[in-house]
Amino acid sequence: MTIKPLLSVALLLLTILLVSCAPEVTESQLQQAVAIESSDQCHLCGMMILEQPGPKGEMFSKNDPQVKKFCSARELFAFYLQPENQHRMEALYVHDMAVTPWDAPDDDAFIDARTAHYVYGSEKQASMGLSLASFSDRAAAQAFVERYGGELLSFDQISLELLQKSNMSMNADGMASMTSADAMVGAMDGSGMGH
Repeated sequence: MTIKPLLSVALLLLTILLVSCAPEVTESQLQQAVAIESSDQCHLCGMMILEQPGPKGEMFSKNDPQVKKFCSARELFAFYLQPENQHRMEALYVHDMAVTPWDAPDDDAFIDARTAHYVYGSEKQASMGLSLASFSDRAAAQAFVERYGGELLSFDQISLELLQKSNMSMNADGMASMTSADAMVGAMDGSGMGH
């Protein structure tokens, strides 16, 4: 056997050895929820995130190192449910409201939004009105429904049509107002405030 074939085999074996010794980088290592800082603004409406009550949301998109942060889980869904954003999504996170205070959710309480259980339309308010409360445990979500009302939903049951049902919400003065999530939903289907 000549030196060239031996050298090729040796290089191939060395490459296999180096690749097998390299630490495996998993998707969860690349995309984990990050802390919400005091200066962070909602990607959808521009509001200061930490000034709002209720669960927050985060979205990681393909080929974009910047995490998109949202002042509510509802606004996260209003953004994510746009078809062009669904195709780019790699990871979604929401707070587990069974383990963190409503008025100031903890960064350690983020869970995968795709496996969470949701309560929509409870008496608990989030940024600019109606909340979409998120829970890792279905029993905790059901207990929340029994205490505060609302509808228990899975990730796949949340749609733009559902979010549109409540385009108009009441503000503190009893005046009808449209949230940025509502405006986005209305703009997407052409309904706007008049419908």
